Amino acid sequence: MLPGDGPGLALRLPLLLLLLLPTLGPAGGAAPFDPTWDSLDRRPLPAWFDQSKLGIFIHWGVFSVPSFGSEWFWWYWQKEKIQKFVDFMKNNYPPGFKYEDFGPLFTAKFFNASQWADIFQASGARYVVLTSKHHEGFTLWGSEYSWNWNAVDEGPMRDIVKELEVAIRTSTDLRFGLYYSLFEWFHPLFLGDQSSSFQKRQFPVSKMLPELYELVTKYRPEVLWSDGDGGAPDRYWNSTGFLAWLYNESPVRDTVVTNDRWGAGSICKHGGYYTCSDRYNPGHLLPHKWENCMTIDKFSWGYRRDAGISDYLTIEELVKQLVQTVSCGGNLLMNIGPTQDGTISPIFEERLRQMGTWLKVNGEAIYETITWRSQNDTVTPDVWYTSKPKEKLVYAMFLKWPTTGQLILGQPKATLGSTEVKLLGHGQPLHWTTLKVQNGIMVELPHLTSHQMPCKWGWALALTNVM
Repeated sequence: MLPGDGPGLALRLPLLLLLLLPTLGPAGGAAPFDPTWDSLDRRPLPAWFDQSKLGIFIHWGVFSVPSFGSEWFWWYWQKEKIQKFVDFMKNNYPPGFKYEDFGPLFTAKFFNASQWADIFQASGARYVVLTSKHHEGFTLWGSEYSWNWNAVDEGPMRDIVKELEVAIRTSTDLRFGLYYSLFEWFHPLFLGDQSSSFQKRQFPVSKMLPELYELVTKYRPEVLWSDGDGGAPDRYWNSTGFLAWLYNESPVRDTVVTNDRWGAGSICKHGGYYTCSDRYNPGHLLPHKWENCMTIDKFSWGYRRDAGISDYLTIEELVKQLVQTVSCGGNLLMNIGPTQDGTISPIFEERLRQMGTWLKVNGEAIYETITWRSQNDTVTPDVWYTSKPKEKLVYAMFLKWPTTGQLILGQPKATLGSTEVKLLGHGQPLHWTTLKVQNGIMVELPHLTSHQMPCKWGWALALTNVM
């Protein structure tokens, strides 16, 4: 039950054969992107991604069965032999139990793709990214190159990727994306290549490249979230050759976005948008589009049975992450971990629905905005700015309602008779005055009871005609 080579290694597609060879240039010289970082990095990012701002990440796989400590359970137990993982297995499973024995227990018995899609739609997210394969190598579709270690042959006996793809595309307006781990911890071909200092390339040639090609052509993901280079450089993975095909010839060539995890040394340097590190939130403007991929569970991407209530971010903390991230030009990719039987636990569902409730009121200050000249206020803490220049709008999002009822904004330069200030969800123009000692304005917030508040957890002012 270890990941095998599987059938179909005699590759039938000429295009795929090209992918497996060192690529010297575009076929016939006609393709717009060469298989070089210099060329690929010049591809404009499809506009929909920057406009979307919020995505949902889903970490789901065989690691959801032990659901203890981390989705890296197999590695921590078998490779690093961390004591708490060793003890967990000793105390809960019989001697001789292997990680592969978790496969049949990954049942997805209660997985309902339509139900998931409804929750994601309600969250206000604009795209979703599912782990099609994590470092354990188990694929959530019937991969031709992962014989007997995939969700169609083992465990669920279902094509999880297809079911979710259909539900997302037929009943929501979200874009469908897939995460894919390039390497696999214990695949014998990868370990063999690793022992040769990656001079051999058996694993990418017979497993990773054909599998990735199969994934793209079969499910047409509009986000391809690569991860897990295993310490190997991009030339080992032939990342530039694959991306040239993806951008030039694949069925998603016009709309697909990719990240920056395509080989050792590529992160925060090459690819579509940058992720730089997990939970990356620099707090300042970056010159390149970026994404803050982060977890609602502070300590794990996969579901944990041993998580306590304080291990989960509150909705206030999540709103702050979103506001900070978008103000600095990033997207927020917010992760949940379903259980092994396919349910989204109430704590995750509540956080997603709370975010959707907040965005129904304040989405105007998030979606399709761009960064302003200032990302945050210099006078009042926890005030963050976005803008829509064509509409002459600047949005000031504030996370604490001032007890005085007066919000001081040090950055906007207002003009009497021209500038208008409104609270999103309230609608009526608010009174404001220019600060005498310094630049900025003081806004008189409306006197509202808790029941009259347009929302909780954070608010947004729409400022028209400010400099």
